[in-house]
Amino acid sequence: MSDENSVLKNPPAPAAESDVAAIERLHAAHGKLKSELARVIIGQERVIDQLLICLFARGHALLMGVPGLAKTLLISTLSELLSLKFSRIQFTPDLMPSDITGTDILQESDQPGRRSFEFVKGPIFANIVLADEINRTPPKTQAALLQAMQEYHVNAGAHVFALDLPFFVLATQNPIEQEGTYPLPEAQLDRFMFLIHVDYPTAEEELRIARETTGGAFPKLSPVLSGPEILSLQQVVRRVPVPDHVYELAVRIVRGSRPADESAPDWVKSWVQWGAGPRAVQYLVLGAKAHAVLRGSYLAQAEDVEAVAEPVLTHRILTNFHAESEGVNSRRVIADLLKKFRES
Repeated sequence: MSDENSVLKNPPAPAAESDVAAIERLHAAHGKLKSELARVIIGQERVIDQLLICLFARGHALLMGVPGLAKTLLISTLSELLSLKFSRIQFTPDLMPSDITGTDILQESDQPGRRSFEFVKGPIFANIVLADEINRTPPKTQAALLQAMQEYHVNAGAHVFALDLPFFVLATQNPIEQEGTYPLPEAQLDRFMFLIHVDYPTAEEELRIARETTGGAFPKLSPVLSGPEILSLQQVVRRVPVPDHVYELAVRIVRGSRPADESAPDWVKSWVQWGAGPRAVQYLVLGAKAHAVLRGSYLAQAEDVEAVAEPVLTHRILTNFHAESEGVNSRRVIADLLKKFRES
């Protein structure tokens, strides 16, 4: 690992002046977004921060939590603040892939007596797509959505339809212990940049929910960013400089999660069945860049990698029966990895 002092002596080139202004604008927009969201969503600040990091890093997010925690309201409110086209897909056991992507419909043509097929676009043709309860539908339908997430287009027969950018999928998932669920395979989970755990509100927050959300008034929100502005700011995030020691930290954490790797601690080899892949390194770095910008910094640091490690790695580390018998989950593994590499 490179000596961190060498980075201080030879720092990376600073961002261009236009990028500095864009970073300041994004930092200000982040504060405005959180302020507007707080008018509708009570609490859940960590969830909101992670959603915004994921958005500006050009990733997709999977929200895990029991029903009734305002996941759907949060996502629809965010789309309103970003002046983006919003679409909600309620996943059910009988949902077909064409119900998501669209289908060919036989229509009357301009010439009398002749008909032709016309493609009718499905709800995936939006900027922000809410895939509600994604684990309620069979794998074939899940795969149709996940392919579009990866490739940013939809195949329909001999035609290819590009999706409008920005394109951001936010999926919600019920805990897999509940009845009637189809857990996402690891390869499909890997398509999501973040797995965000949505917890119950605190007692004080729940009291506010009871007081403030049971009346007739609903706040009128003001849009903060447009689609073109988001695309521009996503490019700025990718240009944020990263010191070598931060790249190396991301690689060390990911490689340390793999039980077959020689750098993995003994407790990883004992608890982990499957570690994170190379995509995790990419998302750690991109998430660190976005986290740095949203806190007003012009340089990604180790603390930014640590801040996004849990949502990036939780669904990419599969623990074994030995870990389960000791009450160890992937979040505990991540916490121990961060502690180990912070001290080394």
